[in-house]
Parts: sequence; C-alpha cells; structure tokens
Amino acid sequence: MNQELDTSGLKCPLPVLKAKKALRAMEPGEVIRVTATDPDSMQDFPEYCANAGHQLLQAAEAEGVFTFRIRKSG
Repeated sequence: MNQELDTSGLKCPLPVLKAKKALRAMEPGEVIRVTATDPDSMQDFPEYCANAGHQLLQAAEAEGVFTFRIRKSG
C-alpha cells in the first residue's frame, strides 16, 4: 500500500474528490486504500475508476465502513 486516505464522515462527492486529488500526486502503478462511510461510495468509486481508467482492486464493506483499493493508471 502506497497511501491511505480516510474519508469517514464525508458525503458524496467528497470521498471521490479527495481520492482523485490524492491519485494525481501518486505515480502510475501505486495503490491507494480509501476508507469511507458514505453508502453511495460503493457506486461512486467503481464509476470513477472506470471513467478515469484506474484499476479498482477491491471494494468491500464491513459494519458500515467501505474500503477501496485503487491502482493508479499509467
């Protein structure tokens, strides 16, 4: 894991916007792990990755906490 980003408590679209900003500063191939509590993130992150060309490695939910692992495209 190259970077961790906790967006707990933030509502759509802030988790994706913060991840987008973090990804811009990363090198291609690096992986970010994003934690979110907004249920909409389970739809937002796959859509964002598909549109931006990043690889969504994981999308999981446990006890209301959503975790995403994203590999930056390059």
